[in-house]
Amino acid sequence: MIKIYNTMTRKKEIFEPRNENRVKLFVCGPTVYDNSHIGHARTYISFDVIARYLKYRGFSVFYMQNITDVDDKILKRAEEVGSDPLELAREFEEKYLEDMKTLGVENVNLYARATEHIHEIIAQIKTLLEKGFAYETHKGVYFDESMFPDFGKLSNRQLEDLTVHRIGPDTEKRNPGDFALWKKRDDKEGLSWNSPWGRGRPGWHIEDTAITETYFGPQYDIHGGGLDLIFPHHEAEIAQMEAASGQKPMVRYWMHTGFLNVKGEKMSKSLGNFITIKELLEQYDPEVFRFFVMSTHYRSPIDFSAEILEQSKNGLGRIYKVFETLNEVEDEVPDTNGADGKNLQKLDEFKSEFLDAMDNDFNTPLALSTLFEFIRNVNREINSKTLSKKSVTRIKDVIIEFGKLLGFNFSNTKTGANDVQDSLIDILKDTREKLRQKKQWDLADDIRSQLGDLSINLEDK
Repeated sequence: MIKIYNTMTRKKEIFEPRNENRVKLFVCGPTVYDNSHIGHARTYISFDVIARYLKYRGFSVFYMQNITDVDDKILKRAEEVGSDPLELAREFEEKYLEDMKTLGVENVNLYARATEHIHEIIAQIKTLLEKGFAYETHKGVYFDESMFPDFGKLSNRQLEDLTVHRIGPDTEKRNPGDFALWKKRDDKEGLSWNSPWGRGRPGWHIEDTAITETYFGPQYDIHGGGLDLIFPHHEAEIAQMEAASGQKPMVRYWMHTGFLNVKGEKMSKSLGNFITIKELLEQYDPEVFRFFVMSTHYRSPIDFSAEILEQSKNGLGRIYKVFETLNEVEDEVPDTNGADGKNLQKLDEFKSEFLDAMDNDFNTPLALSTLFEFIRNVNREINSKTLSKKSVTRIKDVIIEFGKLLGFNFSNTKTGANDVQDSLIDILKDTREKLRQKKQWDLADDIRSQLGDLSINLEDK
């Protein structure tokens, strides 16, 4: 039984898809005018794990993202670099997909481009006009927020308290917060299409609802994205879709990832702490960043720093190291022994605790904590020589199974992945030998014991 925290209701709810075990999951994708940053990566890694776990639990998941390839930012950037807007969008879309592949984000079934759904966008705008939820001005077509009393229910704000969320005044707008469904543009401006209201291009919010209605219908299971998209973007989506279809709710479960901060401050270009995925991957293994993301709950803010990434690198290395050690001892231990019952019971307890953590709103940090506690126990059993082939095989199978669930391949051991750790081990070995020469046995044994907890086994010969 999986529980999901629903942003709409502000509480955890038992997950029950609309159609038995079939799950329709939509997450807002990127606007492709620049390289994607690590804040994007945090969101997409989180939802990749969510999709993986839903599949693991027996659900059939159709996971879709949109690609915003028509936007004012794209046009501005194309003008700055002297490029065709659509060519620019395709270039950065390709880079985004490469980044996702490198980070192990591989469960998206469909990336739907906005420019390939103009017909569906126009059809949805027509419906909103016919039902009285939209109106036309000389500059475009707008959604009338005052006609949708529920506007603000996701962000839990009253309509009269909402701040204006669209820059670019139009004196013909009925309400300051009314947002554009269609922007009229002249023929000379790139990225524009013919419509019943003249040549132009869609607004940002209408792209998503037109796309999701095309593939999912007016109602589906999960909508995800970053916390910063709740207002105005997700509020606008709800208003558009529920007004057009007359059906509520548009989505059963709203899920949002917390902000990624850099040394305590929200990442932004103006502060100079903006880090692209490409820049990150020049310094760190993609699995290290993935592990870093999972070390914090997806709904919590996450603080990025080189120090924390080093901790993630070391934590990930501990898991790889224990797997490597299990491989080494597998041929040396007996087929079975009297401790098998106890060891396999501990394994079953670990599995239960790990899955309980994931069932509880995909609590990856708690799941990893149970994994590290289990690894400490495994190291003790290795040191006390109480493992058998039967136990080793089962333990390895579970580590591989849960690794794949989180997006890691722990069977692909990474010997020498942490040169700093190897150097520190050499220092500790030398220090311990000096302690033994001085007959300070207690300290020497303490060093060996603590190294054993890290899957580093020393033998005095």
